[in-house]
Amino acid sequence: MELIARRFAEIIAGNIVFSENYGESIKKWRALFEVSQKELAERLGITPSVISDYEAGRRKSPGMSFIKKLVESLLDIDRERGWKTVSRYKDLLGVEFDVIQDITEYSGPVPSKRLAEIIDGELITDFGRMAMGHTVVDSLRAILSLSSYDFYKLYGLTSERALIFTGVTTGRSPMVAVRVANLKPSVVVLNPINGENVDRLAVRIAEIEGIDLIASDVERDELVERLKQLEV
Repeated sequence: MELIARRFAEIIAGNIVFSENYGESIKKWRALFEVSQKELAERLGITPSVISDYEAGRRKSPGMSFIKKLVESLLDIDRERGWKTVSRYKDLLGVEFDVIQDITEYSGPVPSKRLAEIIDGELITDFGRMAMGHTVVDSLRAILSLSSYDFYKLYGLTSERALIFTGVTTGRSPMVAVRVANLKPSVVVLNPINGENVDRLAVRIAEIEGIDLIASDVERDELVERLKQLEV
């Protein structure tokens, strides 16, 4: 796992350095590792307000030395937690990480109806499917940047999972991508959109493939936060 962690360190550091918004990138990685501003600040020997200022863009871009220490701190914390985060993402090495917004495996099968309830979603097609985990992806980035091989990596440990596409306007494009892939998810969530605005072709594809389709207009960060109820 140490070798994988070192590769992750390179990916995280590069993602922050080359991000158009370094503060959002720092915040994203801190959230993915489930580390509070206070905990990270203590590791770095600074105040939480400094982390807050960086994430909000109130301070100029941090130098490489600071970024290196920040990344090392995140990985040190994860190591102490038994590689909780790195073990989740190890199969996604090589995938553009701006595509991935969250990925989680569940301790047991979760009915799509329960998933819909948690995110205030509308269950548009209901085949009684279960999900053993979820992957939250930026819809546009996924469609534009992922190869067919990379797309399969979104499934994590099992295809019996919910693929949650954010930044959706009608749902047609992500469902077409699912349609042409050989591996199918059990559940697809379209966000932020309500059921009335879901494209009819998207619904038809879900019906053909036997996928439970959910539309949720909950704001993305709130959606990810609610999904934590389903974590291991």
